[in-house]
Order: sequence, then C-alpha cells, then structure tokens
Amino acid sequence: MVGSAVARRLAGEGCEALTVPRQEVDLRDQKAVTAWFERNRPQAVFLAAATVGGINANATRPGDFLYDNIAIATNVIDAAYRIGVEKLMFFGSSCIYPRLAPQPIAEDSLMTGPLEPTNEWYAIAKIAGLKLCEAYRRQHGCDFVSVMPTNLYGPGDNFDPLASHVLPALLRRIGEAAQEGRNTVEIWGSGEPRREFLHVDDLADATVFLMRNWSSDQHINIGCGSDVSIAELARLIARIVGFGGDFTFDRTKPDGTPRKLLDVAKLTALGWRPRIELEPGIRQVYDWYLDNKPRG
Repeated sequence: MVGSAVARRLAGEGCEALTVPRQEVDLRDQKAVTAWFERNRPQAVFLAAATVGGINANATRPGDFLYDNIAIATNVIDAAYRIGVEKLMFFGSSCIYPRLAPQPIAEDSLMTGPLEPTNEWYAIAKIAGLKLCEAYRRQHGCDFVSVMPTNLYGPGDNFDPLASHVLPALLRRIGEAAQEGRNTVEIWGSGEPRREFLHVDDLADATVFLMRNWSSDQHINIGCGSDVSIAELARLIARIVGFGGDFTFDRTKPDGTPRKLLDVAKLTALGWRPRIELEPGIRQVYDWYLDNKPRG
C-alpha cells in the first residue's frame, strides 16, 4: 500500500521510479538485494517495504515480524551505503514509542519506556532500522533519514480479517454486515483506545516533501494531529457503508496501546499539512475495496 502510493506520487515528479516486485527480489536475501542495487544504482531510496499486520498477526507471527523487518532494513540500508545512494528514507511506525508515552507523542519520547506488548516485535525491528540509519549517518556521513508515520489507510490496504489493521478490518466487517442485513457487529476490545489515521496518499506527499526539504539524524513524525476512538471509528464507518445495527465489544480481547497520537509540530513547522479528511478518505477506500474484493 505505502510503496504503491509513493510510486503514484513520484509519477508526476519527472523522475524515473525504480520498483521491484517481491517475487523478483526477496529483500530478506542479502545477495539478491546487493545484486539489484549494483545493477540499478538508484540515486534515492524510499524504504517502505515491511512485513505488517494488526494485533492478531503480531501475536501469532512474532518471529516473522522481528526477522523479516530487521533483515529488510539491514540489507537495503547497507546496500544503499555501499553503492553510494545520495539519500535514503526509512519508513518506521508510531508503534516504536512507549506504550504510555505522553500525548501527543514527540520524537524524543523514543526509548523512554516499555513498548506495547502486542506489537513489540515489529516495534523493535523498526527501532533497529531507525538506529541503523542514524549509525550509518554518524559513521559514514550518509544522508539517511527516518520518518515515523501514524496509522495509515488507503487503496491497496490489507482487508484480511485476521491479518489487517483496525480500519480496513472494521471497514470489511461492518460493510459485510450492512450488505447481509445483520443487526450486530462484534469488535475486539473495549472500543475506548484512540487512534490517529492518515491517508496513504497524504503520507506519500509528505515523504516526497521531506526528501526534498529535510535532513536530520533524528527521525520525524508524520500524522494529521487528531484522533478518534475505535468506537467512534466504527460509527463513522457504519454511516459510510449504511449499517444501522449495533456494536458489541469483546473486552476479553486486547485493546493495544490506550492512545497513539503523534506530535507533528516539526513537520507542520516545515510547511506540510495533510489534505484528505478522514470521512471522505474512508469513503474512497471503501469504494476501492468494493471494486477490488474477490468475487464469489
């Protein structure tokens, strides 16, 4: 989802965008990654690839989330250094911050407290990638930077009910309930945690802006500066898809981090702001989902 959005954004920039499908180059394979970089020798790199998923995926595949993401980061960052890439941007995640970090979460909250247990494997891998960029910058003078996006959604998202993040999971579940005429939808957890959501096309625009205008050894947050509770998100989705029933909340399931709102003061001061509001953004994604979901 993220890589496709960045590619769409770069299409209007007058540059040659080099992409590679995962079936052609496994980014966990150091030799394959090095060979691709030596053949193609990119000037700049947006490192958006990752193994991702929601609470269930993190809980059932901790080894994949830790190994895959560390391997992807180390292989790509080192190959970029060795062929002399002018600038590399590493995409982290807001889950790198402590579970109970002060809200909104500023960049200097990193490593000031325990991580959220339900996604610590992914968070540790992303912290490692961030620190690798910082280390290569310090030791080798590389212009390698890291951005920390908030929760993302958009065309190309993963709508698998067991592996997706909360917004696409709810969009699919509530949409199907509306289509099937069901009266209730069950939601994991209490519905009380608050989350910030940014459309992936806004993220892509922010990263192109930052690639041009920003260089620092400290990472920078990318978000919209506002959040909603999971229950509020469910009601918004219900309005969009036409679901008139009720929600039940399964409090035996984990809530995850109570709140995760990013402090975007640094990004705002640079002159960038998002353009896509949450409701029209979700409407667009639901239309995309209906057009692209498997038939039968």
